[in-house]
Amino acid sequence: MKRRRGCPPELGCLQAWAAENRALVERWRAARCSGPGGAAARKVQQQQRGGFGDLLLRMRVLPAALPALPLELTVLYNSLLCSTGASESAIKEEAEGIHQGLLRVLEAFGACGQDLSTEELWQKVLQEVTVEELQAPLHRMGALQAAWWLAASRLGSVAGLLRLLSNAEDPGRARCSQGENELLSLLKAWRVPAEAASLPLIQSTEDLKEILWIATAFLQGLQELETGNLPTAFSLLQEATGGFCSKRVLAQIYICLGCCAQRMGKLQTALQHLKRALQVDFQCLPALSHVAAVYHELGETEAELQALALLYEALEKKPPVAASSSPHLLIRTELLVHTPTLASLLRPCHRSEVKYLLARRCLQDGRVADAVEHYLDFLALLQEGLQQQVPLDGGSPLPRIPEVFLEAASALEQAERHQDAITLCEEVISRTTDLIPRVLRVEERLQQPECPSPGTELSQQKESLCCLAWRAAGYLHQGWAWANLGENKEAIIQFSRCLSDLLRVQIYGSGVELTENLLPEVEVFQKIRLLSLIGRGTQFLELGRHKEALLDFQHSLQISPGDPRAVPYLVEALWKLDRKPEAAAQWQKFSSSPPREEGQGRTLPLFLASCLQWAAFPCREALARSIEDYLGTPNGNPAI
Repeated sequence: MKRRRGCPPELGCLQAWAAENRALVERWRAARCSGPGGAAARKVQQQQRGGFGDLLLRMRVLPAALPALPLELTVLYNSLLCSTGASESAIKEEAEGIHQGLLRVLEAFGACGQDLSTEELWQKVLQEVTVEELQAPLHRMGALQAAWWLAASRLGSVAGLLRLLSNAEDPGRARCSQGENELLSLLKAWRVPAEAASLPLIQSTEDLKEILWIATAFLQGLQELETGNLPTAFSLLQEATGGFCSKRVLAQIYICLGCCAQRMGKLQTALQHLKRALQVDFQCLPALSHVAAVYHELGETEAELQALALLYEALEKKPPVAASSSPHLLIRTELLVHTPTLASLLRPCHRSEVKYLLARRCLQDGRVADAVEHYLDFLALLQEGLQQQVPLDGGSPLPRIPEVFLEAASALEQAERHQDAITLCEEVISRTTDLIPRVLRVEERLQQPECPSPGTELSQQKESLCCLAWRAAGYLHQGWAWANLGENKEAIIQFSRCLSDLLRVQIYGSGVELTENLLPEVEVFQKIRLLSLIGRGTQFLELGRHKEALLDFQHSLQISPGDPRAVPYLVEALWKLDRKPEAAAQWQKFSSSPPREEGQGRTLPLFLASCLQWAAFPCREALARSIEDYLGTPNGNPAI
């Protein structure tokens, strides 16, 4: 472009404007150095934004002219930096500000670009405006534009702009080596022109380029992590650790590296990166949460519980206000990188979640006393305020509250606090009674999505099934608790209530024995029915009602043929009814069958753990000796 229009402002105006820009920048730097940040810093930022904005308006009263453009673009750049992070509308204003600045450049050369998109405008300006004194201001504005596009995940637009800024249309510089990331290669090829000392900046272009490098590697690493391309994600995240950023961001990158390594199955590497995150920023509590998860996967329960305990202790304390380690930078990595994946990995933990995990892990590991203490602490947290203590998002490890009550009851039973367990279960029963219809007709096979949309008929049906399962489990727990207290008749009443509740469900289906396709709730119902029949049968045995006991054990084996808990009880009932040949035959068949693995199929809810424990046959060796003695006699007619 050769044609220029507009009368340049007088030298005195330019000098006054330059002095005002310098004074605003120096005032900004002084304010940032004198205070730690926070509300005071934001107030100064707003004041300086207004100062730069007023100066820019006065400069734009005159038509665009080349002598004033470097200063005008510098003031625009500083003004836009002060707008950073003010609000979502401020971001739109910044984008519009860059667009208007480019139009002013074209205006100075007698060209126009009103109908061009921002990408087309950049291409026109950078390809046609070759005046040396405008290169640094244009590159500066280009860095700012790349930052906004990066924040919007418009990586294609960023790449196109960087090609222009780095003259990457030259084939010698455009190509990146095989396996090298294109955007990072373009950033490396981009040479930022030297800044004029007479035009001071709030944040230098070189600083902005460095932040673009980190943010680009970080953002692309997160995108690759989300798509499952783990080796590439790991490589990009490692690149991101090599740049200049705040401690908080560096810790976040190390967390992402740790989680990526964990998904790759490299658990020790994951631990190294997660511990590195804590070394960089000890306030980075999500790292502790992920450390506990890795220890859980490694099976190191003691280390996992220690990590969870440290996390809970940290959450109990009021955390100090996290300050940026780069207070002089307005454009920072954390403003440019915000994705759902990152939000999920950095999701803040709640005390209630950590306390629940401590309780659950202790119960699973057989640390019953500790489990009881943690469950009771969790219930106490609920008393402080349900909404404040229980996060409502889908990423929480907390199950539904009735399940937690039932797990706590299971822990109390194993600690032989049976009356307390009964009380907790009564709470579950009373709160679910009005939520269950008289009849529920469900298909036993899973032919619908496991997470139906809220408000649909399927979601309401699943909710009713859950409530019914919780109430039936409450009666089941009460039955075993009364049994352990020696109250046989009360135990029979509760077991019978459990079985009666389950009769509300009418299951229809093909009847094919492919249990992996069963609805999860149907599997739970089957296990609860089995445990309740065994429980009631044991109480009938203790009361000498052997025929009724036999019927319950036979029904339990119809639900779960060859069940290792039910068969010994069936044999014992036959034995006490003096049907010894049948008892011996059943025992021989059972003993010769391969052992069943308990871990087959879906994992059952943890709240059934104590019931499974109480349902185990207690005198298997004695029964086996009795049958062996019987088979060794002529009446036993052993097959020898």
